[in-house]
Amino acid sequence: MQTGETSQVLVHVGANVHRFRNAANLSQVALADRAGISRRTIIKLESGEANISLTGLDHLADALGVTFVDLVAAPAAAHADIRELAWEGRPGSAAVLLASVPAAKDAQLWAWVLEPGDRYDAEPDPEGWSELLMVSEGSIRVEQERGDVILVAGEHLAFGTAQQYSYVNDGDYRARFTRIVVS
Repeated sequence: MQTGETSQVLVHVGANVHRFRNAANLSQVALADRAGISRRTIIKLESGEANISLTGLDHLADALGVTFVDLVAAPAAAHADIRELAWEGRPGSAAVLLASVPAAKDAQLWAWVLEPGDRYDAEPDPEGWSELLMVSEGSIRVEQERGDVILVAGEHLAFGTAQQYSYVNDGDYRARFTRIVVS
């Protein structure tokens, strides 16, 4: 996650991490060990100051026994209508978590905008996770281990995310796409 306009979601993440950690009777050190992140990151998250990747939040959620959405949503938000800004790149590039519904574990609906020249580099998810992408405006290149795929408006892609992957806007125009993450 980036800072700036995402400060409100960082407040939610901080409060939620603190609440779930206390409910699980975990120290900051124990949570950091379980999640594979530093204690310093936990301290900064709980104070609303940390910059952590989306995958890092996934690891924290797993360590706490909750979903990614439980960590980023306002405590009173219904999972059917979340609308939390979770990532920003260059001015205008953003990812907004729109909603989540139960799946085997979790399913999330995202609205993404990538400005020309911007990219998002993801860390691998656990085995069994997948994404469905649908481009509604412009084009994106999805870099993945089995090769790059270029998607233009109206095209879609489904792929497993237990690999390094990136979204890249090589074009001259803004790209908008919908992303569904399923675990």
